[in-house]
Amino acid sequence: MVLFFTSNAVSPPVTIYMGRDKVENEELLRYGLPTDVWFHVDKLSSAHVYLRQTDEQPHGEWDALPAALVNDAAQLVKANSIEGNKKDSITIIYTPFTNLKKSGDMAVGQVSFHSDKKVKRVKISTRDNAIVNRLNKTKVEKEVDHEAERQERLRAEGRKKKSEAIERDRAAAEQKAQWAQQKADRTYEGMFTEEAIEGAKDDWSDDDFM
Repeated sequence: MVLFFTSNAVSPPVTIYMGRDKVENEELLRYGLPTDVWFHVDKLSSAHVYLRQTDEQPHGEWDALPAALVNDAAQLVKANSIEGNKKDSITIIYTPFTNLKKSGDMAVGQVSFHSDKKVKRVKISTRDNAIVNRLNKTKVEKEVDHEAERQERLRAEGRKKKSEAIERDRAAAEQKAQWAQQKADRTYEGMFTEEAIEGAKDDWSDDDFM
């Protein structure tokens, strides 16, 4: 089961999701999107929380997210850490999904990073119940067919790329036609310049009209 939350700290709202247990976390590690952002309590056990924007990423890249949105995700992580929820002044780490590294010798739910330079940290001084309660009111728990969603996403991306290719070809053909018309117009106009007319006069003779 996957738990979904909606952060209304920003507009448009953003989906935050997490697995119910470490087994589900493994599934999420297989099917996350490149634009997803992963959150976790630093050096403590906690839920793996993901932030997912729409494809257009209206709130910016992972390292330029609004503080209010980061705080929502961080508070949710803290609230879903048995040890972290009891402590003040904890650190939440976050990184793009593509920076997560999983090898065969790691325990279930365990991850590391390809680059530590792509990991940001935010301090959470204490639990903010107002934020946690607001997010919990939006919670939806449901079964997710990750593979089916992945296949549909790939089909949608294929349709989008095809549509974009058709539009590029149409625009290129239109531009080519415009250039051809402009060239033809210049050639036609050149036939009626003063020099061209005077030159034509020089070639005329009375014999031309006999």
